[in-house]
Amino acid sequence: MSKFDKIRPFYDSEVNEALCKVADHPMMKAMMSFTYPDVEEKDWIEQLKRTHSIRDFQCNFIYHAVMKVLEKSSDGLTTSGFEKLEKHTPYLFISNHRDIILDTSLLNTCLFDHGLVMTASAIGDNLVRKTFLHILSKLNRNFLVQRGLSPRELLQSSKLMSEYICQLILRENRSVWIAQREGRTKDGNDATHPGVLKMLSMGSDEDNLMDYFKKLKIVPVSISYEYDPTDALKMPQLMAEANDEVYIKEKNEDFMTLLSGIMGQKKRIHIHVGDVLEAELDEIATKFDNSNRQIQALAQTIDDAVLANYKLWPTNYIAYDLLNNTDKYSHLYTEKEKSLFERRLEIRIDESNPVELQGFLAMYANPVVNKSKYENAV
Repeated sequence: MSKFDKIRPFYDSEVNEALCKVADHPMMKAMMSFTYPDVEEKDWIEQLKRTHSIRDFQCNFIYHAVMKVLEKSSDGLTTSGFEKLEKHTPYLFISNHRDIILDTSLLNTCLFDHGLVMTASAIGDNLVRKTFLHILSKLNRNFLVQRGLSPRELLQSSKLMSEYICQLILRENRSVWIAQREGRTKDGNDATHPGVLKMLSMGSDEDNLMDYFKKLKIVPVSISYEYDPTDALKMPQLMAEANDEVYIKEKNEDFMTLLSGIMGQKKRIHIHVGDVLEAELDEIATKFDNSNRQIQALAQTIDDAVLANYKLWPTNYIAYDLLNNTDKYSHLYTEKEKSLFERRLEIRIDESNPVELQGFLAMYANPVVNKSKYENAV
């Protein structure tokens, strides 16, 4: 028994047995008929049952499923920055987080296309309570972040996860993806939560924390969708927060959000991977000798990289102008793009509710506000 058994993905030696177990599952059949509409069921089942490693499963099945999702629900994916990464080198990708499944799936697709090390990716255990989804996540090299713990359990869980991330990067030569905060950004304000960095720091074996973070090779990642496929689904929580109410999720809400994220219209998508943080960490180490201050400074450094490199779309500028009743950015979108966005507003929310309208527009407009803090960035 490994101490990581509770959270780790499958070992390759466990992959075939798991695939044989789920090959006939209705959700696997739905996924495969979507991915391979022209292939007979018996053929892909046979291929699945001949698969013995996570890499083979990802390359032969998941990669093609993601390509089909892009074909059906987007106007394409563009990238920047990947050419600066080195082959055979593991990185710690810290990313803003918009979509449960796609953020990490798209990053891995890009890493694969560029011949780079793909990631093990953190996923909340609340998202994989259904047995099939739990197995699928372990087949896709996800490791579990345990949610809803007591303070004492949270401390133990954080320590375990930090040690596992350290093990992956420094001993197994495996890249890792983790979101900059717990849960997806609902309001368009992407910000790194210091708690995520504190968790990572628990694996440190260095006197100076920044030396440990240098070993992990942190790469900030900015991902942006022209249309957020789950925008309307985020509204109830935003409305509750606006009214100072406690938000309680519906029973199948996470699952519905997961499906909507995959199948909902996204239009264009862009992923930018930043530079590995090195000089910035040296500067933080020189400036602060207190680890809490260092973590705050590192969070700000990651935010700066994510926001400065965030790709803004016409939808962001349109929302900003509508929200602020201005035409400041009208030169950056067409009338057609504006009317399409207004049509989306009509269909997806109750425009007569000013709080809901404002929340929806702010979700798209906030990246413009945040990026405008960086010189020549907007």
